Amino acid sequence: MTDTTHSNEPTGDDPRRTSVTKRGGGAPATRGRTTIADGVVEKIAGLAARDVDGVHAMGSGLSRTFGAVRDRVPGGGGGKSAVTRGVKAEVGEVQTALDLEIVVDYGVSIADVAGDVRENVIAAVERMTGLEVVEVNIAVSDVKLPDEEEDESEPRLQ
Repeated sequence: MTDTTHSNEPTGDDPRRTSVTKRGGGAPATRGRTTIADGVVEKIAGLAARDVDGVHAMGSGLSRTFGAVRDRVPGGGGGKSAVTRGVKAEVGEVQTALDLEIVVDYGVSIADVAGDVRENVIAAVERMTGLEVVEVNIAVSDVKLPDEEEDESEPRLQ
């Protein structure tokens, strides 16, 4: 009788035998780093804040005026876009903090609008980026009265 099993080869019952060999050190999602720019978080937060009822505009009156003029001047778009105006983000590896400057409509509860903005911004930023939002500071810079004209209605530059 001949023995066909060699002593140095693992058999099917041998616990040393592995059926799957892992390469690359783990799941693909864990291989490498993802970085998110401040501007990306600022855009997400700016859009989320604008979606809240009672938010008339973002940024101070002065920044909106300069932004409107800059948007009309050819080649003058070097500053913040309208989407990120009034938003400042500090982004770390796993957390972010936001400062928002808003203009509210007259007659709304500023506390309620601020709370709704916070909720909407936190939900959108955390869902889209995976970052933990540690704080959302809101500064109300103005109240839009019903009879006030828009600052940007008359172009000053032709």
